[in-house]
Parts: sequence; C-alpha cells; structure tokens
Amino acid sequence: MPETITAFDIAEHLETDADIQAFLRETAITGDASDFIHALGIAARAKGMGEVAKQAGVTRASLYKSLADDGNPRFETITKIVEALGCKLVVS
Repeated sequence: MPETITAFDIAEHLETDADIQAFLRETAITGDASDFIHALGIAARAKGMGEVAKQAGVTRASLYKSLADDGNPRFETITKIVEALGCKLVVS
C-alpha cells in the first residue's frame, strides 16, 4: 500500500498567542533576518492575515507583499506586524 505524504504547515499548529510568541522567539534566537520575516508570515497566517493587517494598519495585500519571499519590509512594518501578533521586539 503506497504511503501518502502531505506537506507540513506549522501555521496549522500555532493555535494560541503563546504558541505564536514561542515560535517567533525561537526563530529570532536561532535564525537570521529572512528567517524571522518568514516566521512572521507563518504566524500571520495562523492568526489570520486579514486580522493582522487590520491591527497593523496595513492592507492585506501589502501584508502579503511585505512577507513574501522576495519582500523587503521596512522595520516600521515589521514592528507593526509583531505588535499585531501580540508580541514586542526586545534587545537583550
């Protein structure tokens, strides 16, 4: 019997704000800037792109564009998205 393999989507497993915060924290510690921006996109999909865009004060389309693989979001946009996800950027 052939095995069926499905794609793993971490966004489906980020069910709470605490899950999202832990995911973003780990990515910030272990990844680089592009990893963190990619993680923001995953977290935004988990929370709901429309809701995150609304809370960040950007359009849904610009949120998708900023967080795309070839996107280049401004720092201001990143901080707005982080805050919309219920997190804060902290330097330690």
